[in-house]
Amino acid sequence: MQTEVRPARPDDVAALRWLEEEARADVALRRGGPQLLADHPLIGDGWVDAVGTQPARVLIATIDDVAVGYLVLSPLVAGGTGRVQQVWVSPGAREVGFGDDLLLSAMQLARRAGAVAIEGEALPGDRETKNLYERAGVTARKIIVWKALEATGE
Repeated sequence: MQTEVRPARPDDVAALRWLEEEARADVALRRGGPQLLADHPLIGDGWVDAVGTQPARVLIATIDDVAVGYLVLSPLVAGGTGRVQQVWVSPGAREVGFGDDLLLSAMQLARRAGAVAIEGEALPGDRETKNLYERAGVTARKIIVWKALEATGE
């Protein structure tokens, strides 16, 4: 079995679309998921442009050339913060270390681009994602709370 984490290429677009759909279906079922999806619109047809950026900001994880995970960084700016916009590893490919490798590679990309920090998001109760960040030394710096307000008719 050959595993790899590398910058995504144009020929990965179909796999990235599929993985994003898989990720969004999972997120939609989690507490806070619908709001997170609203805050992070579907990349969908935008994958072609996203994989063509330099420096690279889309990483893909593969087993024997089959895509099993991905990570998307915000555009990188020298002196700024690299933001993990999306990170996903298919459930059947977890426990192999892909999440750790994707995040480590993202931190290396951000550092090379001159970013001074990296940040990401995890939903409440998403222990797997929280653990991923914590293993890499990425810790909470703020917690955002939220409540939908019902119309009162005023």
